[in-house]
Amino acid sequence: MKALTIRQPWAQLIVIGVKDVENRTWQTRHRGPLLIHAGLRVDRQEEQWYRHLLADEEQEWPDPLPTGAIVGAVQLVDCVTASDRDWFDGPYGWLLDKPLAFEASIPFRGRLGLFEVPDELIAEFKDDIADLWAHWDELEAENGDQEAP
Repeated sequence: MKALTIRQPWAQLIVIGVKDVENRTWQTRHRGPLLIHAGLRVDRQEEQWYRHLLADEEQEWPDPLPTGAIVGAVQLVDCVTASDRDWFDGPYGWLLDKPLAFEASIPFRGRLGLFEVPDELIAEFKDDIADLWAHWDELEAENGDQEAP
């Protein structure tokens, strides 16, 4: 499954459904499920601001924020150069839907750009991300009666 590394606190804001656009300087043709990997660096000033803002709304916020790990998944629905969405800043906006925050983050080393994460690493979240990723059915069909990774 494809993944994208995003600095905290924005990775957390994406998987809890607050941030619905990821701004990039490059476009992508990828559409479909996308794992969100939290990078190692955290913008502490922004993190404190969002922590306080979301506390007023009784939104759960992990303490500390996970870093160097896959924290959830979204559906990447489009890549645009203009949008009415509040989070759009361009030049390219990756429009996100169906956010899912994992109960436990998965330690994993991120990379630049889109990168692949082995299926077996995220297998424990199969049921959680089933509506994002039809690939599980294909794997099960290929493996016969064996359970997908």
